Amino acid sequence: MEATIALEYGDPKTADAIANAVSPDNFKTPAGLVIKTARKDSGVLTEVKAEGKLATFIATIDDLLFCVSTAEKTLRTVTEPRRKRH
Repeated sequence: MEATIALEYGDPKTADAIANAVSPDNFKTPAGLVIKTARKDSGVLTEVKAEGKLATFIATIDDLLFCVSTAEKTLRTVTEPRRKRH
């Protein structure tokens, strides 16, 4: 089974931050599972290849998207201007 997940961002810097946040997954995979994430222009491309159970394949994609979502939220938190306290 194979899937390619393409995510687009407003600029290459954001895409680079997201790709770097999830790229450790490129190295920590069990046998029969390959995940490769890379930035391309203002986008992030992730290829997922899995041999075996469909449930594992779906869980891997779900985990990846959860990690991307967490990275996006963290990036927004650290880049938003701080609100003045009254």
